[in-house]
Amino acid sequence: MGLKWIIFIHIISATIWTGGHLILSLAYLPKAIKHNDFGIIESFESKYESIGIPSLVILVITGIYITTVYAPGLLDFDFSDHYTKHITIKLGLLLCTIALAIHARFFLIPKRKLKPLAFHIIAVTIISVLFVFTGFSARSGGLL
Repeated sequence: MGLKWIIFIHIISATIWTGGHLILSLAYLPKAIKHNDFGIIESFESKYESIGIPSLVILVITGIYITTVYAPGLLDFDFSDHYTKHITIKLGLLLCTIALAIHARFFLIPKRKLKPLAFHIIAVTIISVLFVFTGFSARSGGLL
């Protein structure tokens, strides 16, 4: 029963993370680009970070736990195993997310570069949706 609650918390956190990025990409980013106003992005981020970052941390923690249950041999790199394949994809997506976040935080945001940041926002949103798709694929028997 405990594992089901962990998965539920993981799904709620994924909803917050992905939903926030979809809202940012589809509602705030077009307006910011249209008005060339970096402040629109800053305003959204200042409100979203307080729930978005904890959601990401919860996703990582619950994801590690779920990995220990479903793919304890992950480091054997046996890609014929359904869960190992999906979890490896999720780890790759996480590394991409972290790389984009570091680049944005240290190079784009301090210089207030809106257009390059827009590409980062869109990329992180796509990655977030791919996270959800990969999780769905793992739980539904495999689309990947």
